[in-house]
Amino acid sequence: MYAIYKNTTTLSGEITLAGSKSISNRTLIIRALCGEPFPIAHLANAKDTDLLQGLLASTEAIRDAGAAGTTFRFMTAYLSTQEGTQTLTGTERMKLRPIGVLVDALCKLGANIEYLEKEGYPPLQIGPPDNFGINNKIQISASTSSQYISALLMIAPTLPNGLELELVGKIVSRPYIEMTLSQMAYFGVQHEWEGQFIWVAPQQYQPKPFVVEADWSAASYYYAMAAFATEVDLQLNGLFEESLQGDAVLTEIMTSLGVKTSFNPAGVHLSKTGAPLPEVFEYDFLKCPDLAQTIAVVCAGLGVIGRFTGLETLRIKETDRIAALDIELAKIGVNVIEEPLTADGKAYFRIEGKAVVPAIAPEFATYEDHRMAMAFAPLAFMGPIKIHEPEVVVKSYPDFWRDLQAIGFSVV
Repeated sequence: MYAIYKNTTTLSGEITLAGSKSISNRTLIIRALCGEPFPIAHLANAKDTDLLQGLLASTEAIRDAGAAGTTFRFMTAYLSTQEGTQTLTGTERMKLRPIGVLVDALCKLGANIEYLEKEGYPPLQIGPPDNFGINNKIQISASTSSQYISALLMIAPTLPNGLELELVGKIVSRPYIEMTLSQMAYFGVQHEWEGQFIWVAPQQYQPKPFVVEADWSAASYYYAMAAFATEVDLQLNGLFEESLQGDAVLTEIMTSLGVKTSFNPAGVHLSKTGAPLPEVFEYDFLKCPDLAQTIAVVCAGLGVIGRFTGLETLRIKETDRIAALDIELAKIGVNVIEEPLTADGKAYFRIEGKAVVPAIAPEFATYEDHRMAMAFAPLAFMGPIKIHEPEVVVKSYPDFWRDLQAIGFSVV
């Protein structure tokens, strides 16, 4: 457990952010599918990325993806294209995270996959691709995780007949699909996307050097700190203005919540807008679900009512993130209220109350979820707090606590 405190209300300094985990993991899969190595600059130092590198290089019959959901999903599709028989497993929490939508789609393409324990969940036994890709037309629900779709798209050009993918239902996290297709295009793979259909013809990936941009999700925690600070002069290096990441919408979100973004050659500079805060901040997080926890804490800390929708995938992440927010925000006097469904079937959650950090430091649980730890850390601006299992940040941002110390936080 770490005790965290900020003894001034100002925020200044310079942070060089690590490479994006999402972009890094896609690049590693594409490099493996190329069959020819190429250099990757600014690769994420996240545990999930290190783990994926290790799994791709492994020749073991049993490969353990740990708690890394993206890694597990991408490896499921990748191993379906490989010779031999491998077992893909993970932590006990991973065994509770559904994989059936992806497995069903792969099996319709001819993959050889069996469940070793509970139907629809890890671990999996993945056999050789004897008939894989003969059929090239499948449907997949687009309303669960975009990672299933990205996993299929990345292997699509390597299949004998390519892939015709029909997305059924509301498309969740569309920017992540666009990120995948943009990276595939960088490496020479073309596609067509019209309505609910994506077509990828059989093609060869073209290896060439790649630079990973910094992680906008990681940047969000500094934006939260900037929202709580009275004065801000903070430089974040490595972020691209023309970004592949859906989370780059953070700049627009946080303008509404008092933080000004100025792009420069190195990244972005943060300062205060000086504008009054809204009474209610309403946002649809369907395209950027990883920002929802951070913005919930920002609204709580500022005393702005948050009205959020598009949170469908949050219940099947590292933890049930909606339930976790409800429990932890209650410790500082803030409520998470689920509203009745709207006439068009939308689910809204309200963040109500103004955070008050009590004299006895509140202890926030992290539920084996890196984003819970980092989203709640900025509350140290309001008084001493404690974070349980702080090491969970290694999943995406191993240097987080060190970087906080570099900009004036006490972390002990």
